[in-house]
Amino acid sequence: MKIQSFKFKGLVCAVIAAFVSVLLTVNFSWAATAAKHYTELEFAPLPEIKLPKYERYKLDNGMVVYLMENHELPLVNGAALIGTGDRFEPSDKVGLAQMVGTVMRTGGTRSHTPDELNQMLEQRAASVETDINETSGNASFEALSEDVETVLGLFAEILREPVFAEDKLALAKTQERGKISRRNDDPNEIVRREFKKLVYGKDSPYARTTEYETLAKISRPDLVKFYQQYFYPNNVILGIVGDFDPKKMKSLIQDKFGDWKPNPNFTKPELPQVTAQGGGVFFVNRPQLTQSSILIGHLGGQFNSPDYPALDVLNGVLNGFGGRLFNEVRSRQGLAYSVYGYWSPRYDYPGMFIAGGQTRSDATVQFVKSLQTEIRRLQTQPITPKELAFAKESTLNSFVFNFEDPAQTLSRLMRYEYYGYPSDFLFRYQKAVAATTAADVQRVAQKYLKPDSLVTLVVGNQTAINPPLTQLAKQVTPIDVTIPGSPQTQS
Repeated sequence: MKIQSFKFKGLVCAVIAAFVSVLLTVNFSWAATAAKHYTELEFAPLPEIKLPKYERYKLDNGMVVYLMENHELPLVNGAALIGTGDRFEPSDKVGLAQMVGTVMRTGGTRSHTPDELNQMLEQRAASVETDINETSGNASFEALSEDVETVLGLFAEILREPVFAEDKLALAKTQERGKISRRNDDPNEIVRREFKKLVYGKDSPYARTTEYETLAKISRPDLVKFYQQYFYPNNVILGIVGDFDPKKMKSLIQDKFGDWKPNPNFTKPELPQVTAQGGGVFFVNRPQLTQSSILIGHLGGQFNSPDYPALDVLNGVLNGFGGRLFNEVRSRQGLAYSVYGYWSPRYDYPGMFIAGGQTRSDATVQFVKSLQTEIRRLQTQPITPKELAFAKESTLNSFVFNFEDPAQTLSRLMRYEYYGYPSDFLFRYQKAVAATTAADVQRVAQKYLKPDSLVTLVVGNQTAINPPLTQLAKQVTPIDVTIPGSPQTQS
């Protein structure tokens, strides 16, 4: 949910231009003498953060509603989370959920054609968007306060009455075929996609990719069936934030959604199982490349782990200006312009531990060995008091950015309910980070990091990588990223 409107863009640009003109008249000669090394930075005391006032209630049909007022601008934003995700689509029709999410919006409703919807929204500088990602369905709207009744009505129509027009499905499939044909153009996309397959397994719902064959099997009845499985009010969380009168908004919501029939027999689908895969060294040969894109890592964990705060402090020790990877791999050894390593959890299934970056071809092996060394050093050498203080302070000071605006805060509250987390989860995390010790960081590094079981994936030019990857392991497994099949013309 974003608080913005096309009607304000001109004003914003004018203000920025005026601000820049003032800056240009200022003498910045003091900056050179005032500049400090990052180790000399001092953080201001953390301000106390409080949640804005909000209301949560439930309609008779089971739909959960959050309301949060914000009268700074004459705007209203809304978002809905629907309990679904592409992890629940059939394995032979990968891409189905994405098609549902796209054509819900582009395909029109029983009351309005796609062109009518677009025209009505454009006339009001409003928007309605829908999509389905890995773990949820999402719908959102933005509108001026004066137009909220009309826009909320269109939003409700799209959620409740999509028609999934055949021609719009055909267009969406054509666009997706184009994406498939281009998916090997970017080495960073290749390394991210193939790395997930190596960590989760190529057939895992968390690593599958849409292919020409799976796309060709998707028909309009498939979209309708998928929609009918999950789109019920008792499987929806709706949040609205902005400039509105609560009494009138409740009446509007009741009018637009109150008669939406629930499914009393609906049960949440069982989540797919995740099984850790083995490690090893893998390679994708791209002869045209002059540098290597590299990822190393393994299966990770979830946000609700009691050790997540300490693992996040560990991230602060590894990453950023002053982090071990930046200091050692980038600055001292000069192996990469960007390098990173972090424990990346998910809400309701295991995430990954990932480290990587890009380096010149002839430094590939040295780069990987340097990453491995820094991972092991976290386990064998306690971090210094200075490292701990800097990692904790930077982590805690970034905490305020979780509450930049009411829309962001409301979105977080909705996510916590969606995934079954307590509403004060972020504040519990904040306290746990503040209490983290150097011993905690070393303990979680020893417990969760697996330097002897790493998946290592390199995308690069085989002939230019010298010394060869066999210095990392006796067996280097090639990965063929040839796109199977050919583009299908049928819709």
